[in-house]
Amino acid sequence: MRSRYPSSSTLAYSFGPGPLTPAIKAIVAVNVAAFILTLVVPSITLSFGLRPADIFGRLHLWQPITYMFLHAGIFHILFNMLALWMFGVELERMWGSRYFVQYYFICGVGAAMTTVLLSFVPGSFGDQLYYSLTIGASGAVYGVLLAYAMYFPSRPIYLYFVFPIPAKYFVAIIGAISLLSSMSGPGGGIAHTTHLGGLVAGYLYLKGGRIHLLSEIKYRYLKWRINRMRRKFDVYSGGRADDVDRRVH
Repeated sequence: MRSRYPSSSTLAYSFGPGPLTPAIKAIVAVNVAAFILTLVVPSITLSFGLRPADIFGRLHLWQPITYMFLHAGIFHILFNMLALWMFGVELERMWGSRYFVQYYFICGVGAAMTTVLLSFVPGSFGDQLYYSLTIGASGAVYGVLLAYAMYFPSRPIYLYFVFPIPAKYFVAIIGAISLLSSMSGPGGGIAHTTHLGGLVAGYLYLKGGRIHLLSEIKYRYLKWRINRMRRKFDVYSGGRADDVDRRVH
């Protein structure tokens, strides 16, 4: 006798956006490998973390890229990679892996350059940024979160896994927190400055960057082809001016 109800072995449960996409899988793998390497050789963090004094004093020009693959502890890398998976998978599916990687690095490097530029601000705030070490993928992840909010503004994000907030408001809240924290005085603004830089870099790139440019080029190209086909087949809206019967050819 066959039961009308499915057995427990046939039930499937899902959490999050689904399996890791290729680019995110590669990014997570590199971050995990770098984290394990820093546990074995901790001094790597000093050479490959972001420190403006080393960029200009020792010409460690690779730091604005390498810093985003280093993390300070297990929870640091865990939450960054979890956020990357939750908010980045759908973006990569929509954009494609190549563009997602490009956007990810632009946000990460943009966050680093924000920190570097602000390190030249006169006073104790600039001095602290200039000599402090910054590590982590948070700047790039904040950019991913911003893109998610721009494309899916009404999607609920559960604050503290309890309170549902539309993505657009969630990003506005964390942006405001980062801005206020970066202005909170000595000791409070280093990481938050990088977070804010990732948000700003992502916003500027999406608003004036390649996505809108390619969409405009595609639209103009299709419009040109349609008009060309009309002329080729002698098609005119409302009929030709010299057609006495005003027919559409």
